[in-house]
Amino acid sequence: MRRYDQSNLLLHPGNSADPDVIVEVTSENTGWDTIHFQARRLSRGKHWSFSSGQHELALVVLGGKLSVQSSCGEWNGIGERSNVFGGLPYALYLPVGTDLQVTAEVDSEFAVTWAAAEQTLAPKLVTPGDIEVEIRGGDNATRQINQIMPPGFPCERLVIVEVYTPGGNWSSYPPHKHDVHKPGPGGKAVEADLDEIYYYKIDRPEGYAFQRVYTDPESPLHRAGFPVDAAVMPRNNDVVLIPEGYHPVASPPGYTVYYLNVLVGSEQSLAATDDPQFAWVKNTYKSRDPRVPIYDISAARK
Repeated sequence: MRRYDQSNLLLHPGNSADPDVIVEVTSENTGWDTIHFQARRLSRGKHWSFSSGQHELALVVLGGKLSVQSSCGEWNGIGERSNVFGGLPYALYLPVGTDLQVTAEVDSEFAVTWAAAEQTLAPKLVTPGDIEVEIRGGDNATRQINQIMPPGFPCERLVIVEVYTPGGNWSSYPPHKHDVHKPGPGGKAVEADLDEIYYYKIDRPEGYAFQRVYTDPESPLHRAGFPVDAAVMPRNNDVVLIPEGYHPVASPPGYTVYYLNVLVGSEQSLAATDDPQFAWVKNTYKSRDPRVPIYDISAARK
């Protein structure tokens, strides 16, 4: 069992030998075999090829426009926002056993993530018109959530959302955890055991965020004698690993913090438990921050 602290919860760009990879998450740098992830850049006219093998795969356009040719279909003109702060996303889900080639129609950035799966399901293109936008929380815990592949999406294991936190606000708050599988009524989990990553973008290059990761006595790492209590400062293109425990985020005044969440675990679910010390805060909200959504959603869906 791995011990997690400030030294290994935060992954920085440039951790791959591939120059087109901005940052990557592997079993070697996480200690998991659940989530595989790369943020990639691709210059106009260039190609990237991959085989999903015994994994389901999702591609999220961070900025630019892509075409995808694959053994299970072809899609052109995927993407329209210039960057993650410019509109709603496009994404593409591809099943087990897919050979694919991605071509950049313009200079582009995209995230690709894959997880072991047994079922071979239908490919699915997600467009801005498919994205459910949720304004969650209140007061200075207001944030915007774009549901890309939420629970119920027709895949086997992947859950993907993106979150915007305006300057001075908190998100993933009150702190919550999902590190123990707890079946509920009808068999649906009231808490799922999920590994998770946060891939960060900040709207100004010098920006940063703060994230705390901490376990409680119920968490498996804590019970095994490896408690976690770490605070990290992610910057643009960093990844924070959430192996277990609570994991709130704070955005400094003046900066909008974006993160892409990928979760994989015991159920295709976001079922979580709030930290009981802080759950009361939900009952105190009086308003919602008018800065969200951070862009015109109706224009982004046209």
